[in-house]
Amino acid sequence: MKLGAFSISLAVKDLAASQRFYEMLGFTVFGGNAAQNWLIMKNETTIIGLFQGMFDKNLLTFNPGWDSDAKLVPGFTDVREIQRRIKAQGGVLSQEADETTTGPASFVIVDPDGNPVLFDQHV
Repeated sequence: MKLGAFSISLAVKDLAASQRFYEMLGFTVFGGNAAQNWLIMKNETTIIGLFQGMFDKNLLTFNPGWDSDAKLVPGFTDVREIQRRIKAQGGVLSQEADETTTGPASFVIVDPDGNPVLFDQHV
């Protein structure tokens, strides 16, 4: 399976303070919308998402169809196919993508330690 770009999505309390902190570490804003309380930041190929008031916990995030520059990856594994494969192996999802659709979709599975893993396809 090709899972796409990987990032950590952080549930932050103060978006501006978090942005300043990660800029101090060499990250720059790569995308997002501060007015909507979320930013994507990048340092070389390392990507973090800062989300204020959107998630209860930090998430591991995969973006099927995208590389680390949010560019389309030809021949990627669709999020619905990844979901089917995980379910076929006994994986229990906490949120499912509608398998009758195409294009953007997402699902969430929680690892054995309670960490949510988001598969978020934008293409």
